[in-house]
Amino acid sequence: MIKKAVREEDIIARIGGDEFVLILPKTSSNETVKIANHIKNLTTKEVVANIELSISYGYDTKEASNISISEIVVNAENYMYKQKLFERTSIRSKTIELIMNTLFDKSKNEQQHSNRVSRICQAIAMKMELDQNTINQMRVVGFMHDIGKIGIEEEILNKTSSLTSTERIDIERHPEIGWRLLSSTNEFSEIAQFVINHHEKWDGSGYPNGLSGEAIPLESRIIALAESYDTMTRTSKYEKKSTMEEAVKELQNCSGTHFDPKVVDVFLEIVMLDNNI
Repeated sequence: MIKKAVREEDIIARIGGDEFVLILPKTSSNETVKIANHIKNLTTKEVVANIELSISYGYDTKEASNISISEIVVNAENYMYKQKLFERTSIRSKTIELIMNTLFDKSKNEQQHSNRVSRICQAIAMKMELDQNTINQMRVVGFMHDIGKIGIEEEILNKTSSLTSTERIDIERHPEIGWRLLSSTNEFSEIAQFVINHHEKWDGSGYPNGLSGEAIPLESRIIALAESYDTMTRTSKYEKKSTMEEAVKELQNCSGTHFDPKVVDVFLEIVMLDNNI
């Protein structure tokens, strides 16, 4: 399969039982990704003994003469292991998957909300031209950002009237609950920080730690906007659902207070291109 995807001048070497190294002379990073994705696509079409094959890859580009080949190999290998982290979540984190499914059983709105936030987060990350690993992270963490709501009573999650002060305190625990769940696993420990901070606000008025500005991880700032937009336009339980135009105006009004102004600007560019976001 690898031979079908590469060029005549490329070099293929087996370095382990199921590990291969490809040397692609005079090839840019973008071209490398295209070749690697072509190999992955060919792999998905192969079935051996009723088992679908899958692969993970990493890459690095030697762009200066003083960079050693061994350094390139190490960087590519590290990238590969990060990719595996997100490509095998359903296999390697059955407990987290079970928690998410249990949450969705408690509230169908949460499942729909998580899917849409995941899509918006990924779209923002792509528009910001973040690296592929971060884009993958945003897709995953956007989907799992509210996992901590598993610790919230079903009646509160599905309540259609305004929350009481006690219920509000209860539901504001979910970022910390999510952090504890995710940080306990090797697979999701990195994105746990994005989950605990996704209700922080640019001006420091958010929770649970009152972080402000760039002290809030970029990934959390992206989730905050994506979640707010979806809540305003799709899932608002306490107020009348906003139109897209009303939601955009609210984001603009809250730019620099609740939301990172740069993230707002990027998202508005996406909205102008895709009214179905």
